[in-house]
Amino acid sequence: MYDIRLGRLVPCGLSRTARAKPGKDGDGIVCIRNRLAVAGKSGALTHFDPAGQAHMVDVGAKPATERRARAAGAIVMTPATLAVIQAGSAGKGDVLGVARVAAIMAAKRTAELIPLCHAVPLSRVAVDFTLEPERSRVLCTVTVQTVAPTGVEMEALLGVQIGLLTIYDMCKSIDRAMVIGDVRLIEKQGGASGHWTAEV
Repeated sequence: MYDIRLGRLVPCGLSRTARAKPGKDGDGIVCIRNRLAVAGKSGALTHFDPAGQAHMVDVGAKPATERRARAAGAIVMTPATLAVIQAGSAGKGDVLGVARVAAIMAAKRTAELIPLCHAVPLSRVAVDFTLEPERSRVLCTVTVQTVAPTGVEMEALLGVQIGLLTIYDMCKSIDRAMVIGDVRLIEKQGGASGHWTAEV
């Protein structure tokens, strides 16, 4: 995978620390084992039934509560492309305005694209773009809220992905080497697991 923070390709599955200091954990096996151990604390994979068949989780008995998720990702480009976006002079029009609408539309249609997601009524979708000239990239952050028996992490993540892909589509005529990456969940609130934030 391409790590935007380091500006280079790194082995999949390694932690940020392992990527920055590859010698510390050898080939990364220790890091991967630690991450699997942490993941295992949450229990079995819920999208499989006892027979190992995929199924949509039954949330009918769960109460509808307020839930919120925030995800982020970035697209790296040439300084010239970033300047075009900032100036609003792209041939296809307002790049960030179109990307914002695309991200909102994607969040609303997540259940149609991710097979085992529930159709959740969204009460709010907010999309923020931050231009970072020092890193020659655009950062996209999507926040989604609902009152439902299940969370909206996938809606936030999909919104980020489609928002970034739309920026690529709007600017590909001048920069086909743009790189999308570092997409991840930043924070989630609500539900049985409570409040969770990603490690900085």
